[in-house]
Amino acid sequence: MQDLTITLIQPDMQWQSPPDNRLMYEQLMDQHATHTDLVLLPEMFSTGFTMDSRLAAEPMGGETCQWLQQQAQQRGIAIAGSLAIQAGDSYVNRMIFTFPDGCQTHYDKRHLFRMAGEHERYQPGNERVVVEYRDWRILLQVCYDLRFPVFSRNNNDYDLALYVANWPAPRRQPWRKLLQARAIENLCYVAGVNRVGTDANGHQYSGDSMLVDFKGELLIDRHPNIAFCASHTLSAAALIDFNQKFPAWMDADSFLITEQG
Repeated sequence: MQDLTITLIQPDMQWQSPPDNRLMYEQLMDQHATHTDLVLLPEMFSTGFTMDSRLAAEPMGGETCQWLQQQAQQRGIAIAGSLAIQAGDSYVNRMIFTFPDGCQTHYDKRHLFRMAGEHERYQPGNERVVVEYRDWRILLQVCYDLRFPVFSRNNNDYDLALYVANWPAPRRQPWRKLLQARAIENLCYVAGVNRVGTDANGHQYSGDSMLVDFKGELLIDRHPNIAFCASHTLSAAALIDFNQKFPAWMDADSFLITEQG
């Protein structure tokens, strides 16, 4: 394992305007992500959290997927974030992890936010996904997944969990506290990226994007309601040393996730 530099981009997005949002991310990466290994973008980073799936969804391999590949290859980095994707006759909220060579792995959001009707417009995923990058094992998660700790339980199979979100400001404290809880209970680094601003539905977002270490210490934490792009280098040696000295995962209870119905 090498040290890993991760960049969090917390934007104020344009509603359902992929070209404008893609240009914004390019400019931010040009200015603030010239020395990084991994860039993390929010949930539905090209459109905002829209329930208009038929209008907003792109096919896998569409313009924004191609843009992710181009940016990753051009910059020699990995980029991750979620998009509304059309998959056959249905739609999914898909987190796409793009490697520096342009190859892509994806995770479809399992826990759909019923309070916004997401479960009526998108299909849930059923597979927990861990990718390997620069010898780091990285768990992919999307927004509402954060509230379900059994699904993200670390079975000693990941080192870093990524949460991408559009998490509204009225519930900012659960977001902040749960990111720290997931890091502490899973003995891992956790990165959570959210947006700021107000979307077309009038929902306000405070951001609160954070990078948390395995003891719950905040490595990146900025003032709310301000867009930013910030990087930090994760120490592989510190993580390995802590897990060797404090292997709490060895005493964890086992769980089996089954489909309902």
